[in-house]
Amino acid sequence: MNRRTNYKLKQLVVIVISWMIVGFVIAIYEHLVLHTHNSLGTVPVYSLTTSVILNMGIALFGALVGGSLLVFYVNVKYHDKPYLYTIAVVTGSFILIILIINVILRYISVSDIHRFEKNGLVWSIIVAITQLMLQINSKFGPGIFWNILSGKYNTPRDETRIFMFLDLNSSTTIAEKLGDKQYHQLLKDFFTDITNPILDNKGEIYQYVGDEVVIAWKYEDGIENSKCIQCFFDIKDHLATHAEKYHSNYGLLPTFKAGIHCGRVVAGEIGIIKRDVTYSGDVLNTTSRIQSMCKQFNEEVIVSADLMDELSFESTFTTQMLGSIKLRGKEKEMSLIAIKPNPYTNP
Repeated sequence: MNRRTNYKLKQLVVIVISWMIVGFVIAIYEHLVLHTHNSLGTVPVYSLTTSVILNMGIALFGALVGGSLLVFYVNVKYHDKPYLYTIAVVTGSFILIILIINVILRYISVSDIHRFEKNGLVWSIIVAITQLMLQINSKFGPGIFWNILSGKYNTPRDETRIFMFLDLNSSTTIAEKLGDKQYHQLLKDFFTDITNPILDNKGEIYQYVGDEVVIAWKYEDGIENSKCIQCFFDIKDHLATHAEKYHSNYGLLPTFKAGIHCGRVVAGEIGIIKRDVTYSGDVLNTTSRIQSMCKQFNEEVIVSADLMDELSFESTFTTQMLGSIKLRGKEKEMSLIAIKPNPYTNP
């Protein structure tokens, strides 16, 4: 199972658990209302246990069907559509789910047939909130929104991270050739197509900066099987499978270069009107400088010796020492290494 599917399954599990809790709360609320002085009381066949099972069963069925629809279809099929469009699709789907559930309830002759209808407004709100949370999570990136909610980065904290600065080659020339709107569409397609290889290699998309994307790894994830390096070549291979689309739409296949480095950063939440979790530290500036050396050395990907000392790979890649280089704006020299796929293991 790849990381994308695993991530979607985790989202579905959260939806299932959350909706079942809502179903339980609805059952308890109905029970309390039915036992108030203003209530006419319960019907003879009523029991709290039956009500809890019924409401949680409805929630489970709705979550498995509706949640799966949201996670595996709507937010994949319509990822590039306006949010209002997805809300319309979700609303229509939810109405269909309500009809299906009511048919089931009538078929099994449940006496409280109007229970779900009575709570239709509540479940409509729950579905809308669920879709909103999925969209917000997509906006911030996996796990970031929860970190903001939980206040994990309210107080800045030290972390060891690996960063890759990946930059599109000849972007100015391409922009002049395509024009602003078509160039923007190219970037949109490019950033969309590189997402899955990044996720599959446990990377996090930290920032989009013009025609550049900054990818971050937790230290242990990045060095595991040299995923921080494998990611670059997986992106290249993945784009090659879409070559026909790019040549047809833009007359070219995007190429890119990258610099990779690791080190300590301070992670913390910033902003008032627009809040975000950012990393700060010399490692980011250094990684950017390393990436800028790709053009000078005519290399696709350059890695710092500091990071290479932490990686272990046998014959997957070949390395070429570029020497100790004084990077722009730095006092000390840094040893840089160019990485290439091994032609014997990567035909």
